[in-house]
Amino acid sequence: MKLRCLAVLSLGLSLVSAGSGSAQTLSLYGTPGLVDMPTAQVLPDGNLALTTNRFGGIVRNTLAFQLTPRIYGTFRYSINRDFFGQAVNVSSVNLFDRSFDLHYQLGFETDRRPGFAVGLRDFGGTGVLSGEYVVATKGFADDRFRVTAGLGWGRLAQRGGFTNPLGIISDQFETRPTGSGGGPNTGNIDIGQWFRGEAALFGGIEYQATDRLSFQLEYSSDAYNLEAASDVVEISSPINIGLNYTYPSGSSIRAFLVGGREIGFQYSFVFDPAKRRSPGGFDKAPEPILGRDVASFADMELSDRQALTAARKVLGDRLTAEGIDLEGLNVDGGRATVRIQNNRWDIEAQAIGRTARAMANTLPSNIDTFVIIPQARGVANSAVTLQRADLEELDTNYDGAWLSLARARIDDAPPQSREGEVPGIYPKFSYGLGPYTAFSFFDPNEPLRYELGAQLSVTYAPLPGLSFDGLFRQPLTGNIDDATRQSNSVIQRVRSDSLLYAQQSDFEINRLTAEYMWRPGEDLFARVTGGYLENMFAGVSGELLWYPIDSRLAMGLEINYAKQRDFDMLFGLQDYDVITGHASAYYDLGKGYITQIDAGRYLAGDWGATFSLDREFNNGFKVGGYFTLTDVSFDDFGEGSFDKGIRFTVPVSWLTGIPSRAVYSETIQPVLRDGGARLNVANRLYGVTRDYRAQNLSNGWGRIFR
Repeated sequence: MKLRCLAVLSLGLSLVSAGSGSAQTLSLYGTPGLVDMPTAQVLPDGNLALTTNRFGGIVRNTLAFQLTPRIYGTFRYSINRDFFGQAVNVSSVNLFDRSFDLHYQLGFETDRRPGFAVGLRDFGGTGVLSGEYVVATKGFADDRFRVTAGLGWGRLAQRGGFTNPLGIISDQFETRPTGSGGGPNTGNIDIGQWFRGEAALFGGIEYQATDRLSFQLEYSSDAYNLEAASDVVEISSPINIGLNYTYPSGSSIRAFLVGGREIGFQYSFVFDPAKRRSPGGFDKAPEPILGRDVASFADMELSDRQALTAARKVLGDRLTAEGIDLEGLNVDGGRATVRIQNNRWDIEAQAIGRTARAMANTLPSNIDTFVIIPQARGVANSAVTLQRADLEELDTNYDGAWLSLARARIDDAPPQSREGEVPGIYPKFSYGLGPYTAFSFFDPNEPLRYELGAQLSVTYAPLPGLSFDGLFRQPLTGNIDDATRQSNSVIQRVRSDSLLYAQQSDFEINRLTAEYMWRPGEDLFARVTGGYLENMFAGVSGELLWYPIDSRLAMGLEINYAKQRDFDMLFGLQDYDVITGHASAYYDLGKGYITQIDAGRYLAGDWGATFSLDREFNNGFKVGGYFTLTDVSFDDFGEGSFDKGIRFTVPVSWLTGIPSRAVYSETIQPVLRDGGARLNVANRLYGVTRDYRAQNLSNGWGRIFR
């Protein structure tokens, strides 16, 4: 399979993507560019680009994300075949190279001046592709012609180099130190190399022949010295040529000639995660608000027990049809309060809107105020207060959603109470049976390994907040356990023995826990979990979260006692145990950006902190990254130097257009080592509660009447 799955995934996404894609040309590095050289251009804000190409003995696979309108980041996995030739003492004759890029748009193009940008290539990888650049791009003739000129360092100064003009600032810029990023087993960020050593000019033009077809011609300052010396490619000319065709879906195919000798091909796909496949979705239209005079219990007095029971039954049936559990109903004069569990809608505001409609079409005409309390795992979160008259007035108003938000109240939920609980709602039992997939990335002998099997999930909840959960797996096929690389870690092996877990297990008890969540006070949430917490560790985990209802800031404290599990992932335990925990701060920066800092002790006993940044779109699609620095030295950490990764979450509804709370999540770690390894505990409180707090409810309020 190698990494051809990238192209398959891209093609699949293109088939379900809505709208026209960007016509932006992507270089062989998977970023906005000509053929090999960068341009002073960016992708549309928030767009993702997937690219795979091959020429000579080089295969490059790239993921680029436009994090902000001015900044894009890139992760790349390259294979240079037979790079080490007949060398001895290497695990593979091929070079498997992981690299990160960062591009900042200093200024956008205007009618009078070009766009300007500065960028770093391979600033946190092996250094094989390491280089920096400043570049300018300007369009002419209604943007049919685009001209690019730039100045490069490092890898981008291998041809036509001259004395670094930054030497006028300091003569230290005239020499490029070797640094620690020059080998295949490193991952340091070599700030001391940036923009140092000789510089060289590069440039080129792009001609947009039609709306879809474009030609690129460039002068490259990259001579491919390392690859040419290893006979990976043949380079005889600084001139590169490209021909690119972009489809309306966002897919692009291109053919190119590099160095006068190497012909290659590339497939790219650019898409906007913020756009659903179908903006309206494939869910059925909501019930119209019929009016108080025709509500099911329009003229009844619900103080009568029999009438209340009947109304609860009708309301519960209506909500069940909407994929919502009615867990409680209280009526106090003209005020009705319901507690609900949303099982279908990926946007909580939409579930609240559907609940409000059902209440309006069911409850007596004298009830003027609706209070809707969404619950997660039986724990009340927020309390949304809506006026019935506002629903009736704004239901068909063009700006009704936002007007209703201005008139609504979102408060912290009152103390947990079982008053008005629907009889028989507890205990609850649920299960799910289906397939699962697991992946292992970047083994030099097989860059993508996988496992496919059957998975059974079971939950029994005898009381609100209390649940017993199990996750059981039976692998059916795959090649993860065929790997041969054994851990060489010099610190406690808490993650790097993952291969042994794959090889020595068959039927897996992936997780088997008892969990209790509750509200110890206003704006406070608490959790205690015990049992087999994850596939490698058992133990006890406790967490407390402070999260004011209308705050962007949340703070948490978690402490765990963990004991390592046997490799067969059944009931046995190993001798190693550890007390681990973190103090965490979460901050919603606005516009979908969420930052998180976790400081504390990790599974190997090391102390440090993890820094995370994610961008979440209103449909739940999320892209982010993190890195962890601890008191484990780079040498003791081993390959990669420190823990880092890219993660994404794709809502199933984004792909299918059908309402669902299911998501697919994946974390791509360039190297899985033992330093900075955190315990994986299900249902950490910030993730459980965030969707129901005021900030996120407001962000999704546009779907309140959908």
